Amino acid sequence: MAVLSGAAVPLLLLGVLGGVGAVLKPHVLLQAEFYQRSEGPDKAWAQFGFHFDADELFHVELDAAQTVWRLPEFGRFASFEAQGALQNMAVGKQNLEVMIGNSNRSQQDFVTPELALFPAEAVSLEEPNVLICYADKFWPPVATMEWRRNGAVVSEGVYDSVYYGRPDLLFRKFSYLPFVPQRGDVYSCAVRHWGAEGPVQRMWEPEVPEPPSESSATLWCAVGLAVGIAGIAAGTALILRAVRRNAANRQPGLL
Repeated sequence: MAVLSGAAVPLLLLGVLGGVGAVLKPHVLLQAEFYQRSEGPDKAWAQFGFHFDADELFHVELDAAQTVWRLPEFGRFASFEAQGALQNMAVGKQNLEVMIGNSNRSQQDFVTPELALFPAEAVSLEEPNVLICYADKFWPPVATMEWRRNGAVVSEGVYDSVYYGRPDLLFRKFSYLPFVPQRGDVYSCAVRHWGAEGPVQRMWEPEVPEPPSESSATLWCAVGLAVGIAGIAAGTALILRAVRRNAANRQPGLL
């Protein structure tokens, strides 16, 4: 069961397109918050945040009662008291208990996440990079993301984002894995969610050309040498033909 509240406020900002004139460009400021708990084990989840055009401005770490800005620069121009988010969560918890008591506890349909896996930068062997696992369009916002390298679980250096709200009241989440690409490595990211019977998984491996084998290198060397010899022979023949033609042109005619 869950209580989700959000406010999508359209903002009209004035923009100018080179020489055409003023146009109205809509933007959306979204406040997303939820409080939910499972029917089985006594476990609850809650989150509070603000988003602008689907990009996070800040979220509140409820356990630490601290506002965390997506970029530190944002905090220089605005502020938000974390205590306000804690009050909202308390109200959400109370409302949820009231709704559970007044209903048959039917659950909202689960929406299974869509998953994508890709590197942050162009891949070069032995060059540090970051793999990004992106889970999108799922409900409820409870998902566990797991990394594997060649079948072995990887947890060192992994960073998971908070749940980002969407205007359609679904959620998305990122997981980041720093790594150094090695030939033959296979990485996978799996997300476990209530809407799927098993983990949703994606695989990734470096797509780099194979180095030429020793036999291939020898073959290409032989081909290059043969082409070079043929070119020398052809050039020599052309030079000799030109010399003979010049010699013939210099002979005096018969009297």
